[in-house]
Amino acid sequence: MSDKTPGPALAGPAVMTAPAPASVQTAEGEVDWTRLFLGFGGMVVGYFMAVLDIQIVAASLTQIQAGIGANADQISWVQTIYLLAEVVIIPLTAYLTRMFGTRPVYVVAAGAFIVTSVLVGLTTSVEAMIIMRAFQGLAAGAMIPSVFATAMTVFPPDKRVTANVIVGLIVTLAPTIGPTLGGHLTDALGWRWLFFINVPAGLLMIFLVGRYADFDKGDPSLGKGVDWWGVGLMTVFLLSMQFVIEEGAKEGWFDEPLILWLTVLASLTGAAFIWRQLTYRQPIVSLQAFRDRNFALGMVMNFVAGASLFGGTFILPLFLGQIRQYSAAEVGTTMLISGLVMFVSAPLAGRLVRAMDARIPMVIGFGLAAYGVGLGSHVTADWGFWEFAGLQAWRGMGVMMAMIAAQQMSVSTLPPSMMKDASALVNLIRNIGGAVGLAVLTTVLSHQTAVHYGDLAAGMSLGDLQAQTLLECLRGMMEARGGLDAEGAARKALAGLLQREAAVLAFGDAFFVLAAGCAAAAVLALFAAPARAPTPPGAR
Repeated sequence: MSDKTPGPALAGPAVMTAPAPASVQTAEGEVDWTRLFLGFGGMVVGYFMAVLDIQIVAASLTQIQAGIGANADQISWVQTIYLLAEVVIIPLTAYLTRMFGTRPVYVVAAGAFIVTSVLVGLTTSVEAMIIMRAFQGLAAGAMIPSVFATAMTVFPPDKRVTANVIVGLIVTLAPTIGPTLGGHLTDALGWRWLFFINVPAGLLMIFLVGRYADFDKGDPSLGKGVDWWGVGLMTVFLLSMQFVIEEGAKEGWFDEPLILWLTVLASLTGAAFIWRQLTYRQPIVSLQAFRDRNFALGMVMNFVAGASLFGGTFILPLFLGQIRQYSAAEVGTTMLISGLVMFVSAPLAGRLVRAMDARIPMVIGFGLAAYGVGLGSHVTADWGFWEFAGLQAWRGMGVMMAMIAAQQMSVSTLPPSMMKDASALVNLIRNIGGAVGLAVLTTVLSHQTAVHYGDLAAGMSLGDLQAQTLLECLRGMMEARGGLDAEGAARKALAGLLQREAAVLAFGDAFFVLAAGCAAAAVLALFAAPARAPTPPGAR
């Protein structure tokens, strides 16, 4: 028998309004809200911890490096390997939940998350930590896609936007507060508690999900004829792609042979994987949802939203640390504005998405994000808390609105049977968007710093009066300090000032690139089909 069969036909553009499943209904046919909220709440806790652990180590890498005796190159893998593992397992999780059901997969993942978190916290060598962080990433990634799928299928149609708001809030808040929480935990208790705090959260997850989250049943027949070739191709493709994205900017992209060959490998295995999933009778990841225009465009929107979210979370702390020499606590305090604005604006975003065509808040959201980030194109070396306050406020409000609207639009015209695979793809694309955003911004900063430094140095070499005056002042300062080579020290100091100014200008360019991406997404959102949230039963 051939394993090649056509994929299932999509439903029409009408919004799917399947009722809540019997598992969350009382004997009278009413929704059992206690069971639903407790079960879903346990899943939300897991989602939050899984996303939080991406960034919670960001402000404490120096302390971790000292604690396990790692060098600068090795310590970066503490963060990178976690992301690699998450990216690989996210699409596979949809298949596992279809086979075994959501609750068993989630409980096992939560248990593995607890164990691996403890093992990471107890490690004494960099090699052991990298291995344990990989397993921790696998466990964390297995908890991520099920939450959005549950929000879109288990909740009654008129409550799904509210559930979507909760998911969007977690996605945006967790990486924003991660560095802040991590920095304060490290200062107070030590870096090992970055991982030990997952234990009580994990136990809470297991209790709530195990007791209340019996939302669906698995299909054991999916265990027959598992597409192991598809699993292999997907793993190689995602690992290669993510490695290229994460490490390419550091290695000079294609100047490094490893990056070049991994790019070729990712391209070949990616094409083979897509072909396999489109032709195999029982694909690991169903790609049929891409036939829906809103889902396809929604993937682009989620990609840009991920880039904006993670890009902004990356570039602001980097500027404050490198240019302003802020401490981890000061960076965390400054970044807190984004989190507060996102938290406050989430209910408003939900109301807008519920009340109107999702395209409208999506355009508004990306427009606000573009405006806010665009303010950073005029950044100077003196910018601090208050100068970044407006930028963070507009960006935070815009990203929250755009992400919730993009999530809603992506699945608004899909049948419930596609929701698990669609949810996995939404989360995967958002993570890839974040990784690509970081890679682009890193490349822009590196390239533009060199360009601006060259321009500034050329101006000085042409006999710029201001530069010569500054050099004379620096020489006088060095002579006053009693230096043996006042001229050389002055020129070195001037080069440092030029480098700093070049870096500031490069940060402005990076903010502009990020703003341009958000603006382009706002325009592209106009091409989506109308997508209105489900109307509550009995409403006019």
